[in-house]
Amino acid sequence: MDRPEPPTTSSLDEELYSRQLYVLGSAAMVRIQGAKVLLSGLRGLGAEVAKNLVLMGVGSLTLHDPHPTCWSDLTAQFFLSEKDLGTSRAEASREPVAQLNRATQVSVHPGTLTEDLLLEYQVVVLTNSELEEQLRVGQFCHQHGVCFVMADTRGLVGQLFCDFGEDFRVQDPTEAEPLVAAIQNISQGSPGVVTLRGTDVPIFQDEALVTFSGIRGMVELNGCTQTIRVRDTRTLEIGDTTHFSCYLHGGIVTEVKEPKTVSHEALATALHQPRVVAQEAHRAHCLHQVFRALHQFQTSSGHPPRPWHPGDAEAVGRLAQALGPLQGTSEEPLDEALVRAAVLCSAGDLSPMAALLGAVAAQEVLKAVSRTFMPLDQWLYFDALDCLPEDGVLSPEECAPRGCRYDGQTAVFGADFQEKLSHQHYLLVGAGAIGCELLKSFALMGLGASGSGSITVADMDHIERSNLSRQFLFRPEDIGSPKAQVAAEAASRLNPGLHVTPFTHPLDRTTEHIYGDSFFSRVDGVAAALDSFQARRYVAARCTHYLKPMLEAGTLGTMGSTSVSVPHVTEVYKAPTASQDAGNPVCTVRFFPSNVEHTLEWARNEFEGLFRLSAEVINRHQQAPTSLADTEEMQMLTLLQPVRGVLRERPRTWHDCVMWARGHWQLCFHDSIRQLLKCFPPEKVLENGTPFWSGPKQCPQPLEFDANQDMHLLYVLAAANLYAHVHGLCGSKDQTALRELLKLPLPGPQHLAPTWRASDPESAQASTTFDTEQLKELQETLEVWSLGHEPLKPLLFEKDDDSNFHMDFVTAAASLRAQNYGIPPANRAQSKQIVGKIIPAIATTTAAVAGLMGLELYKVVGGLTSLGAFRHSYLHLAENRLNRWVPPAPVPQTFRHLTWTRWDRLKVPAGQPEVTVKSLLASLQERYGLQVSMLLYGPAMLYSVRSSADWQNRTVTELVHQVTGQVPEQQVLVLELSCEGEEEDTAFPPLHYER
Repeated sequence: MDRPEPPTTSSLDEELYSRQLYVLGSAAMVRIQGAKVLLSGLRGLGAEVAKNLVLMGVGSLTLHDPHPTCWSDLTAQFFLSEKDLGTSRAEASREPVAQLNRATQVSVHPGTLTEDLLLEYQVVVLTNSELEEQLRVGQFCHQHGVCFVMADTRGLVGQLFCDFGEDFRVQDPTEAEPLVAAIQNISQGSPGVVTLRGTDVPIFQDEALVTFSGIRGMVELNGCTQTIRVRDTRTLEIGDTTHFSCYLHGGIVTEVKEPKTVSHEALATALHQPRVVAQEAHRAHCLHQVFRALHQFQTSSGHPPRPWHPGDAEAVGRLAQALGPLQGTSEEPLDEALVRAAVLCSAGDLSPMAALLGAVAAQEVLKAVSRTFMPLDQWLYFDALDCLPEDGVLSPEECAPRGCRYDGQTAVFGADFQEKLSHQHYLLVGAGAIGCELLKSFALMGLGASGSGSITVADMDHIERSNLSRQFLFRPEDIGSPKAQVAAEAASRLNPGLHVTPFTHPLDRTTEHIYGDSFFSRVDGVAAALDSFQARRYVAARCTHYLKPMLEAGTLGTMGSTSVSVPHVTEVYKAPTASQDAGNPVCTVRFFPSNVEHTLEWARNEFEGLFRLSAEVINRHQQAPTSLADTEEMQMLTLLQPVRGVLRERPRTWHDCVMWARGHWQLCFHDSIRQLLKCFPPEKVLENGTPFWSGPKQCPQPLEFDANQDMHLLYVLAAANLYAHVHGLCGSKDQTALRELLKLPLPGPQHLAPTWRASDPESAQASTTFDTEQLKELQETLEVWSLGHEPLKPLLFEKDDDSNFHMDFVTAAASLRAQNYGIPPANRAQSKQIVGKIIPAIATTTAAVAGLMGLELYKVVGGLTSLGAFRHSYLHLAENRLNRWVPPAPVPQTFRHLTWTRWDRLKVPAGQPEVTVKSLLASLQERYGLQVSMLLYGPAMLYSVRSSADWQNRTVTELVHQVTGQVPEQQVLVLELSCEGEEEDTAFPPLHYER
């Protein structure tokens, strides 16, 4: 096999891999695209590894599995179907794997795994293989510098092993960006003391390496790398600065991420002296011995343990006990109950287990080829035995194979459970990355796959190209189509028996006539795969209202979390309440920025004002001229000041556009800063003696234009091209010619620069009050630029098109603004992420959290009622962390003789004919002993103790109609109440007024 040509950074498809790039970086992506991987074993676990590697763009993937497809494979292997029974798993899987990403070369090796073959690959992955082959391949790979990954799942237990050699160098050990902080002062001394500036200072670590840049005065430190000692959160000690120049101002200190070296043992050694990553070490060691005993049993008997066969379980248990304690571990005996439970269900093959272990295994492969993030050291064991029924043991007959696609799942949970799964009605909210993985898993599990079962998938979005790198059910030809519809059709192809209904309506307050009482009465549970806390809170509230269990997950890069809410068993779902969209104060963004988010918001506002709003004003005036008496139009005229700039008439040539851009640079980063400092000099002190420029207010410095500085040139290049586009002129990307133009003098000083209101130093608002002459001049400008010309072309900001200069302008403008104020700037990728509010995402984390959700689904459908059976989860693939814990129980509240949780509600029938409010209050007094002082329907007050007798004699429906202007359509009105004698923090259960 020929090694493919290594890709370059320029060959990266940034649109396709946009969110992945924010996690891994372009250098790691280039290494991934040049990697060759051999994957042996194409059951469910192997299919998951293949899917994740291909979606994430690995260069070449060779599949190996000559074994014929059987019924039990179809429970977790989504590339196979009934038509593939009896054919090679690898051959049948090759084309479906290749369809995921045509940029990946996918091939099949039909023979044995020879030593010559293994040498062709950077990584070799074995899944569901025999121990003899694991030892042979693992030893050869260790000796010849080939990274080796082994993974296996047996029912509800799984293992993963990594061997990257004895001297594996990790270039980028952590997912976190290097720490960056602004400098307030550097002392001359031994050691020199660096004082950091700002209110949100990152926490550096002792002995960390840092580098310095942008310092004025003590320039000897610029570009210098130093080891630091941390005094406190705001002061760092560095080397001897006694003989350096005196520090003046500015500068940035940046953490240097150091490569780390990892040493791994070969499998033959690690099998007896395992280094295990686990929450519970003893439990992991028990499972390690279980897998060894399972291999021994299969070798001696010729078959794996039969499903829930007590004799086979006892035999494996004896083999595990005979292995004795592991070297270097405690002498604590094996947990016999754990061993027995693991063996009884070990014949099964489950989609959620394959999804989780396959995702983690794929991430380890990516670590090996990209040398990004610390690899596993060296074993990982995972079990979900808490999914098993609470009432004990199943019979071998109940779990025996039946020659159907669910045999692998029936071997674990039995036929009755499979039947129960098929009759479920589930709502999946969100058909994005996690939603696609869940829908795939639901299809393989057979959720809602009988005549009476169903799945409803709700998503209002359409497919974009960037979705394809992590949303498994979508293909390039689906771009632009509704996600819900395409996902439903794709899931039905995975399992023709599945009943999936797509809804393209959002699930929010505007669609409660669609997702109302009738809809939720048919739903058994809800899976939420949403990308905002606001949406999750709303769906959780609906689940609480209708007493439906909810599974929920989210990801951020290599981090992910899942939660489960079960009525009356767990606490209801809770999410952060702070608004993620809260903007920054205008005066902070305009005049007193203190972090990179402020500078980016300013730059984004600049784009809107210069290239969209001003063009819209001019076009509007061209269509219908407006007089100066129009106050709104007078305010909009202020937009024309910077747009006009140094020009007295509309630009006609590329030279005009360059001169305007250069003039606007001068206004923004030099003139306006000087004017601000005239009003508020660096030495200005407030009446209480506090320096004006202190705390979050950073004293700015004007910049001097230098065409040889990249950001200066990029700003002019981008601004001039955008200005040309707005005016229908041709732009240019020729930077050499641009530098020549910039040698010419500006036509004159920047015209009509903003004035300042010095009487308000705390806000320093720009004045929007103009005298008659200024307004007249602006009006004349508007008329000159409007009449006799083609309409301008307002620009709508587009972050993803790299050819249109939009992100170039915002990046350069924000970076220069950051230089003015001594703020650590963001690079282009960071700027795009912040401005576009992009959530970093990769396929492996998505698949892992979907697998964890699937495990909790087994418990919910199985009817488990013990709180201890359920698990919230958190994983961080970059740091090899996987934590699971029991969710909190519902918090009880009490009021006098009543006790309730947030799952409870008060119920009162409206009666026929409907009772009055007075009768309702009496009923609440009689039933619950509550003397109501206030009754609310949403924000509308229906009753208070001061209400007139006339109001009390009306029905609730009449009052709702009166106060809201609408006749309520719901069968159940949800009312809130307050009662006499309640404490301040009392939250009574909602009152369900049943009509």
